[in-house]
Amino acid sequence: MKKLALFFVFICILAACRNDKSKTETSETRVDSLTYDYDSVKVYSKNIVKIDSVTDTAKALIQYPIFKNEELNKYIQRQILNYFSEEDKAVIAYQDIAKSFITGYDSFYNKNKDTQQAWFLNIDVHVIHQTANYIALEYIHSDYSGGAHPNTNFSFINYNPKTNQPLTLDSLIDKGNKAKLTSVAEGIFRKDEKLSSTEPLAGKYFFSDGKFTLPDNFYVSNKGLVFFYNPYEIKAYAFGTTEITIPFAALKQIAKPNTILTTTN
Repeated sequence: MKKLALFFVFICILAACRNDKSKTETSETRVDSLTYDYDSVKVYSKNIVKIDSVTDTAKALIQYPIFKNEELNKYIQRQILNYFSEEDKAVIAYQDIAKSFITGYDSFYNKNKDTQQAWFLNIDVHVIHQTANYIALEYIHSDYSGGAHPNTNFSFINYNPKTNQPLTLDSLIDKGNKAKLTSVAEGIFRKDEKLSSTEPLAGKYFFSDGKFTLPDNFYVSNKGLVFFYNPYEIKAYAFGTTEITIPFAALKQIAKPNTILTTTN
């Protein structure tokens, strides 16, 4: 029952986030003329389980945007499919992902008829920021296939729709300024975490050798450059995610000129 409750809580929170963001997306779509709609794929298992007094079944839900820019659609799809195709080469479309997950559950169910597990897979890709030459999408992957709790991972897709190229951190920050970027970020991190400038990170966080490092996960918001740590990445699962936002003003001497970090966003 607790597992089922966790799933419904996650869905409610996700729905609330999507409702809040939909207003921004509509406004930004109108301004920047990069229009899109959302579509979804849903697959359910026919095997019903009873958890306490409630019946349930495994479910797979994939929600994603569809743009008029076909190259962007293909790029988004590749980011999602790459994870699954490593294990199953037959996975070449969103529908395949959902079916493969349910097939896995059905196989588990057939060997464990008395199970009280109802697996779920929830993939949600949505727009979080958009300008004339930049679009950021959040990719949330949450699943449960046994264990103490569901697993949730957040990643970000950064893309230039004018050039049809992904946007990398190296295209925004010179390698020679990476140390300075890390130093600025650590200062913000310590302030957010209410740590002094000399307080050790070892023991409280999972940084290797107690040395602060930035995650690979990033995107650009209307406030600055945002770095994102997933659950388990630097803290215990119970503490959830951690974000560091470096304001544009702090990036003036760090970012490459004529990029989205140094021009009007």
